Amino acid sequence: MTDGLQFSVQDEVARLTFARPEKKNAITHGMWAGIADAVALVERDPAVKVLVLTGAGADFSAGADISEFGALRSTAEAAATYDKAIETAVGALAGLRKPTVALIRGNCIGGGCQLSVACDFRFAATGSRFGITPAKLGIVYDFQSTRQLVDLVGPAHARYFLLSGSLIGAARAREIGLLNEVYDDAVLEDSVAEFTRTLCSRSQTSIRGMNRIIEKILAGQAESDAEIDRIRLDALHGEDYAEGVAAFLARRPPNFTAR
Repeated sequence: MTDGLQFSVQDEVARLTFARPEKKNAITHGMWAGIADAVALVERDPAVKVLVLTGAGADFSAGADISEFGALRSTAEAAATYDKAIETAVGALAGLRKPTVALIRGNCIGGGCQLSVACDFRFAATGSRFGITPAKLGIVYDFQSTRQLVDLVGPAHARYFLLSGSLIGAARAREIGLLNEVYDDAVLEDSVAEFTRTLCSRSQTSIRGMNRIIEKILAGQAESDAEIDRIRLDALHGEDYAEGVAAFLARRPPNFTAR
């Protein structure tokens, strides 16, 4: 795994950790590239059902490592190349059919917040702080990440984030829809673990099929299509549907085995 990233798998849950706590987990160019590689590992491994993204120490991530900008973004062409690595990482997370969960403590700012928005779920400790700060650097946020933010919090709140670069606390982030839940730090890990166990217990056929349909809706699709029809028909002929109905009729928990 790339320097600055740690990857592990336990009990069907993969965990990707930003591991530069002395730098508030600032993300280097190499780490941006490594995120896409880790997502590909999760996609290929049939034993993994969920990916958790988090940071080592007190912070999720303070964003891109600006100390690299002088060398790696010194020209418009170099900046475009750097930005491509970011867009690839964000696209990989957003395109993963398996559920992704951001477990957030401390600073979740700039590129760190950008990555959390690309996840399916966001759970944070009460002391967390959030912001997206391109206006402080003369950068224009890319289309994909802007769309994801607008879809999540609406245009008014997205403008507040992007145009002001101001930071907000976890309670306000929960109010505007940026976060699913806020927990005391002492119970955050256990709460996320309980939620990931719930996801692992559900039909993976259902989860991945619905994640694909949601992806299409967020991309602007307004009607069903042949792919969606196939996803739904395949589910009806699959093992999980038969098990789900049998378990419901027998009043027992389902034991889904399809991967």
